[in-house]
Amino acid sequence: METEKELKLVFVYNADSGVHNAILDSMRKVFSPSTYDCNLCDITFGIVSENDIWKKFREESQHEMVFLHKDEFAKMYASKFGHKFIFPIVLAENGNELEVLISTKELNGLKTAEELVHLVKKRT
Repeated sequence: METEKELKLVFVYNADSGVHNAILDSMRKVFSPSTYDCNLCDITFGIVSENDIWKKFREESQHEMVFLHKDEFAKMYASKFGHKFIFPIVLAENGNELEVLISTKELNGLKTAEELVHLVKKRT
């Protein structure tokens, strides 16, 4: 009997990768938070470190989790799956399928790491 393959959760930030972009993002969080476009980043990371509640959940989760910036996602997944998404987003990869687990609208409505943890647990 085959066992069902575990879901792989793909978290995609609405930010590009690289040190330069990380510095700019941190500055935006501090000096102009209303212009910061990644609520997923905001909930899971503070200015310089990962949120403790989120980190504990991530480390103890039974699901494989991948965290990508939007440019990294485009390189790894866009040609494979041919989907276009709005970011930030949380996707579930199961074999050859990518499904929206938590939409951009839902992520942008969350205020805390606790809310994100609850939603991930509820949907997985």
